[in-house]
Amino acid sequence: MPRTSLAEIAKDMAGIDIAILSTHTENGKIANRPMSNNGDVAYDGTSCYFASERTRTVADIQRNPKVALGFSSEAGLLSKGIYVAVEGTAELIRHKAAFQQHWTSDLDKWFDHGIDTPGIVLIKVKASRITYWKGREEGEVLI
Repeated sequence: MPRTSLAEIAKDMAGIDIAILSTHTENGKIANRPMSNNGDVAYDGTSCYFASERTRTVADIQRNPKVALGFSSEAGLLSKGIYVAVEGTAELIRHKAAFQQHWTSDLDKWFDHGIDTPGIVLIKVKASRITYWKGREEGEVLI
């Protein structure tokens, strides 16, 4: 399988806001949900998302931190678009200093009291393996 650099993939991923975050549920199934990067899309192998402590997403990660992310650009499969699959480990962060680093005003519609919203958590996903499809090219990024 061809290999490319993380910087090259990150360049192709610029502007992709929505990812599909996949977790392992309590009964062993896979749960998927859309998550927004909130404009924080300079990809370096780490992704951050905000969630409420009471969500199944957080409960799933507490049980099993192994997760997957899926990214897709607007173009079609055989055109200049890119599809990216990330395998990684999620960490739940509950520190306001970390919240402040990733906060944008768009998050105010989801979290009424900003970084002071009770029960807010930052999900930080560190990639361990990245696979991509770009037109007819398919490859993997070493992390």
